[in-house]
Amino acid sequence: MSCIRFNTPAQREQMRRLAPSQLTPEEVAELHPAPPVTDSKIRRLRLLATNPNPKIREAVASSYNTPVDLFETLARDDDAGVRACVARNEATPCDVLRALVDDPDEHVRGFLAINYYVPEDAMERLRHDASPTVRSLVKWKTVLAAEAALESGAARELQGAQ
Repeated sequence: MSCIRFNTPAQREQMRRLAPSQLTPEEVAELHPAPPVTDSKIRRLRLLATNPNPKIREAVASSYNTPVDLFETLARDDDAGVRACVARNEATPCDVLRALVDDPDEHVRGFLAINYYVPEDAMERLRHDASPTVRSLVKWKTVLAAEAALESGAARELQGAQ
């Protein structure tokens, strides 16, 4: 006896009818709003940023609600994993991202290279990084950005033609 289950055409049709519709990211955000950022949340982030466990500090470095001064502090953390979380966080301020260009850890610079919010002057420095891995990540992100721009332009042209 096989463990593969085959649905009948009637079952497949019913699943299609009952399937949830595709929601846009905006509609999903409306249905599941993020809780407000409160003073107590910021106090917790400040407290957790001093925790001896680097995984907990990584969680703070990954938060979109981390205050600027904590990003600055965590960008100088002894643990490369914490600095990598700062480097890949889209909410990290540009000046903090610029400071990470000179990070001694290749992984930190690699995460920095794929963050779309890194300023162009920092990306230019990463293009000439000593690490071939970092340079290849910069090249990969550049190709992705170019493809996205082409797709976006094609989508606009298609909409204009309709």
